[in-house]
Amino acid sequence: MKRTSRDIRTANRYEVLRQIIAESPTSRQELAAATGLSLATVATLVGELLDLRMITEVGFEDSAGGRPRGLVAVNASGGALIGVDIAETYVHVELFDLALDVLARADEDMRPGESRPEQVVGQVAAAVGAVMAQAGVEAARVLGVGVSVPGQVDRDSGVAEYAPNWDWHDVPFLDLLAEHIAYPLYLDNPLRACAVAELWFGAARGRGDTVVVNLGTGVGAGLALGGGLHRGVSNSAGEWGHTTLVLDGRLCHCGNHGCVETYVGAPGIMQNLRELSPDSPLLHPEDQTATIDALARAVAAGDPVALKVVRDTARYLGAGISDLINLLNPEVVVLSSWVASRLGAPLLDEVRRAVARHALRRPLAATEIVLSPIPTDPVSLGAATFALEGALQSVGPRQGTAKNTAKGTTRSTASRTTLARSRTAPPS
Repeated sequence: MKRTSRDIRTANRYEVLRQIIAESPTSRQELAAATGLSLATVATLVGELLDLRMITEVGFEDSAGGRPRGLVAVNASGGALIGVDIAETYVHVELFDLALDVLARADEDMRPGESRPEQVVGQVAAAVGAVMAQAGVEAARVLGVGVSVPGQVDRDSGVAEYAPNWDWHDVPFLDLLAEHIAYPLYLDNPLRACAVAELWFGAARGRGDTVVVNLGTGVGAGLALGGGLHRGVSNSAGEWGHTTLVLDGRLCHCGNHGCVETYVGAPGIMQNLRELSPDSPLLHPEDQTATIDALARAVAAGDPVALKVVRDTARYLGAGISDLINLLNPEVVVLSSWVASRLGAPLLDEVRRAVARHALRRPLAATEIVLSPIPTDPVSLGAATFALEGALQSVGPRQGTAKNTAKGTTRSTASRTTLARSRTAPPS
């Protein structure tokens, strides 16, 4: 699809704000150098962001004799963003200020059999209400709500097209959610959300090509290629979890056999444990989170069964990651989401060893494999940035209003004066 001048302007505005959030305070000259945009373009975009009260002037940098350079910084209290992480076993919601710092969190457990769209919508609405109440944030401050749903989504129409683990087909999810939540809504999936979070604050920041391996109940690969998010022609790029790892292997929810997800997603890891030790006390048959937590504790204690399960899982994962490295030649592969976070360094070490056995030497030598350094939930953080992008897209040049693109209504962005410095480096 050909990009319009409006699309290009929105992308440039987004990139400038992203740089300001990452490096506050900063000068227009530094922004031009970092983004590759002309100083005149940066000056215009900075003016627009000042009009929107998303950033603020914060004085001048020290000069060695030349004209002092004006500094700008994110106006953290100039708005609020909500990121919703809907997974197969939970709903996690975080409320952020404009510096993308967390103001409040809320969780809703999703038990087996409670995944009908109307049930999930109710849980999301409850969690969004909870974070607003915790933080005491005025509704007018909320610029939007980014929502991550597993599977394939049409982000323009707000439809969850296919979620194999729930057997969802063409669910008008944002329309259902809009009946309970009055803020602008933006839909995507966890692969894109994790990749965007790493681009803003994690291991992909400053990198050209990154693969973010999302390990949860489902599995996939968020792709940040050429320094930007890669979506594919139908927003379906990254469905690596449904590539074939074992011919005639385990049956997958998608209907195929031997998918990567069936061996390295949380249910696949449980099956690895079940096959090795059917009566293991580490196995909680109806509780993925409890099983993965028990495995992590047992690995730390040196339990031989747990160590063997992680090693076997890493063998499968390493083979699949090797394919990504050989195919895409990325600078970094990031292990992200809750399974990677809980199994941590022991899984990472085994994966590195497994990849070294399978990947071609030249691309492997150029690739770093790391755990996500983001200290909060990366999916919620990434989802919130989708809402931020939507807010920037819905305003024209030098205008101070935010348009609810999902519902076609317009509201003013509230004036804010309090300044809070943003993070100055990716979290470690």
